[in-house]
Amino acid sequence: MAALLVNNFARSSLPQAINASRCISTAPTVLSPRKSIKDRTGKNIVFVDGVRTPFLLSGTDYAKMMPHEVARHSLMGLLNKTKLPKELVDYIIYGTVIQEVKTSNIAREAALTAGFSDKTPAHTVTMACISSNQGITTGIGMIAAGAYEIIVAGGVEMMSDVPIRHSRKMRALMLRANKAKTPLQKLQLLASIRPDYFVPELPAVSEFSSGETMGHSADRLAASFKVSREEQDKYALRSHSLANEAFNKGYMTDIVPVKVSGSDKIVEKDNGIRVSTPEAIGKLKPAFIKPHGTVTAANSSFLTDGASACLIMSEEKAKQLGLKPKCYLRDFIYVSQDPKDQLLLGPTYATPKVLERAGLQMNDIDVWEFHEAFAGQILANFRAMDSDWFAQNYMGRSSKVGSPELSKFNNWGGSLSIGHPFAATGVRLTVHAANRLIREDGTFGLIAACAAGGQGVGMIVERHPDGQAT
Repeated sequence: MAALLVNNFARSSLPQAINASRCISTAPTVLSPRKSIKDRTGKNIVFVDGVRTPFLLSGTDYAKMMPHEVARHSLMGLLNKTKLPKELVDYIIYGTVIQEVKTSNIAREAALTAGFSDKTPAHTVTMACISSNQGITTGIGMIAAGAYEIIVAGGVEMMSDVPIRHSRKMRALMLRANKAKTPLQKLQLLASIRPDYFVPELPAVSEFSSGETMGHSADRLAASFKVSREEQDKYALRSHSLANEAFNKGYMTDIVPVKVSGSDKIVEKDNGIRVSTPEAIGKLKPAFIKPHGTVTAANSSFLTDGASACLIMSEEKAKQLGLKPKCYLRDFIYVSQDPKDQLLLGPTYATPKVLERAGLQMNDIDVWEFHEAFAGQILANFRAMDSDWFAQNYMGRSSKVGSPELSKFNNWGGSLSIGHPFAATGVRLTVHAANRLIREDGTFGLIAACAAGGQGVGMIVERHPDGQAT
């Protein structure tokens, strides 16, 4: 598909959609009459609040902690912030991607260490980078079905300590050795060992179906949509600058401090935000396709440790408890497409579908929050969204949906700068969308993200009248 996209875009008559300077809309906001979205659940489900630990570069302050310990801090931080008695929580759903085998149901282990009742059920989900989105929407379904009233959803990722396995040959030998009964049988197994048995299997951020790393896919996608290195670097600088500005203005109120285990240090801020210069990041060499690729360490999200958690329930229940929700969780949709050539185009496919479900148009959205896996991925999605040709040939649509206005897009930075602990990002996107709606006096927010396997999510949130910027 990559070559096909390049050739067809080169031949197509899409000057506005394909021109680099026009791929991001900077047109002034078009005001439209206030719209309302019909509640599908009968429960008016609300997002009360969300928190996260500081997101840290892997190998830094969380390096000696276990995932459930980091998750524990987000769960306790949520309870402290909302003042909700933990006994009232009916169910906990937590996401994780690179699983720690000792705590396979990390939702349960994190909940127990955070002091939740052992009578509170918990389960773990995995859907790559949209795992905590799945946690939220699973919670919506449970509340809508009347099974539970109060749900905590979140996610955690610890890239500092990923499982490294023995080779399959060594694993098989060790299992046979466990069954060996006589010294002779054990000696025979020992004699069968070969040097290649000792080569470990290292985890990789790659697609099982294609064997290709996500960075390699991002490089091909950027080339397909003619996204230049300069554009990617410029977008990455924007992300870091906005995240730094938002932190300095006190907008990152979702962060809860973490006392590092075995240390007196308290971590209070993200440590991956770097405000650099075009000249400095322009010197970095390609990270994946060498020597001519355009994806570098500076315009990619980095391996991150961190956790998040949020509280959802019906509006009626929130009022009974005296809580002030930040937003309504109005609609959502999951999409999937070709995991090789369209791996990172989830937002392009999810956005028009979730807008149509909610009865909204692009100019109804006041706040956009997209997951930034790579700068090239974001810009390629913008071009795909703004292309009639792509809509007609790949999406079965008669016309394009259009790209978001940059003035409304990821205004507090994104995964490129804040960090991306895979399973924790969905909650971070949601709480940032909710808090921005309050601070920017908006009504509707749209959250979207791509995920491994060629999947994606789109979610619509609506500002709650009681929402406060806390």
